[in-house]
Amino acid sequence: MTAPVKTLIVLRHAKSSWQTSDADHERPLSDRGLQDAAVAGKILSEYHIDYLLSSTATRAKQTWEQAQTGGASADVAVFSKAIYHAWPDEIISELRELDASVRVALLIGHQPTLGDLVASLTSPNQSPQHLGGFPTCALAVLNHPGEWQTLAEGSATLARFEIPRADQ
Repeated sequence: MTAPVKTLIVLRHAKSSWQTSDADHERPLSDRGLQDAAVAGKILSEYHIDYLLSSTATRAKQTWEQAQTGGASADVAVFSKAIYHAWPDEIISELRELDASVRVALLIGHQPTLGDLVASLTSPNQSPQHLGGFPTCALAVLNHPGEWQTLAEGSATLARFEIPRADQ
């Protein structure tokens, strides 16, 4: 019997606005960010997302809200402040706790954590750094041939990498 394939979609929040006096955690998306997040939502609409794990930062929550306007949906959405300043190994620990019934999980967070996470989970020639970085609204789809509990360094393959932009 073959092991189940779990899919992890990693989405960096869209472009935030620097035209604000809000604290970093409260910084909203820029106009471009709002548009790009909706484009990301069109891509995400191709997947049945069982579980969303997102930072509580305003720009991450707004990225998800706009992605939904683009067609994305998730069965369960969890917003965690721990994602805001998490290290890749902390994110992996969170993902290892996912229920076996979760086949597709979406993670929305921040740099440099997400780029480092994808680089850690995939082979070096598939890392975002090798592909040119992990800019705002970058979306990486990783496939892991096993249960979430076995997620580890080098255990996933990069199936898709896109940088959704409204102006393209």
